[in-house]
Amino acid sequence: MTNSFRCFQVSQQEPKEITADVVSVPYNNLPDGEVTIRVVYSSVNYKDALAATGNPGVVRHFPHVPGIDAAGIVESSDSDQFQVGDKVVVTSYELGVERWGGWSELIRVKPEWIVPLPDGLTLKESMILGTAGLTAAMCVDSLLHHHIKPESGKVLVTGASGGVGSFALSLLKRCGFEVTAVSGKAEYHQRLLDLGAEEVVDRLAIDINSDRPLLKGHWAAAIDTVGGSLLSHVIRSIQPQGCVAACGNAGGAQLDLTVFPFILRGVTLDGIDSAWYPIEKRAALWQKLATDWKLDDLDSRAKVITLDQAQQTVESLLEGTHQERTIIQVGAE
Repeated sequence: MTNSFRCFQVSQQEPKEITADVVSVPYNNLPDGEVTIRVVYSSVNYKDALAATGNPGVVRHFPHVPGIDAAGIVESSDSDQFQVGDKVVVTSYELGVERWGGWSELIRVKPEWIVPLPDGLTLKESMILGTAGLTAAMCVDSLLHHHIKPESGKVLVTGASGGVGSFALSLLKRCGFEVTAVSGKAEYHQRLLDLGAEEVVDRLAIDINSDRPLLKGHWAAAIDTVGGSLLSHVIRSIQPQGCVAACGNAGGAQLDLTVFPFILRGVTLDGIDSAWYPIEKRAALWQKLATDWKLDDLDSRAKVITLDQAQQTVESLLEGTHQERTIIQVGAE
């Protein structure tokens, strides 16, 4: 075990002066915890990009290390659940927010946050999926739990060009559903068709300004990654006994609705919380992602960068010009 290691560290010099760089830090800088993991791969999510700029909505303390996802090998363990050499995955909980995140050669976490890497997935594949893939799996699982079947009708996926949306689209297709994708990025529409969408609807073509309490029931169900007025439109457009799994708020946190979709059509709005999803259910979904729900094209769905290239990806994410799923190779397997 080395005396120091590298990480992407965000620091606050003055109240409004935030700096970020890859630095070497002493081993003793790691937080308390029972399991120390040598990180092989992490990923880049929008929340990570916010953390990399010191956004107060994400970063609680300085210095901070972003990275809500990490996959690696157990370096040391005071827990009977994990042994040195075990390959493991950690996503969300406090990782990269309250606690030192995955953009680091080492992390130390609680054992109850860790999922053993399931057979059928490599460490790299687990991070190509990451929180985005797991959240998509949670959304699909929600629809199935609410008795939505392929024969129920078409399923809508909003924000389909994003990480969660694109994975949800592919997982639904794998489960036999006919999927309509919504995206405001015209240049990405063909890619969505290639991923399995039956049709792609431009986000700007949807009339989100109607004040009617109910709209024509187009969809048996939906996975919404956007929130706001688009989610309100979607809920009002769901067929009787349908379900909407909602997991995002990029389009706004407010929801302007009447109760009519719920009491006249029996629509279910199921909120998806990937941060604190129970570990037992989390492990079960990872198992599905490694077997029945494993996507054949995982390796082609992400760009691999080094820790030193993270800042450039952060900038493109925040500018809205980044389109690829990006993972960081932090160390060697």
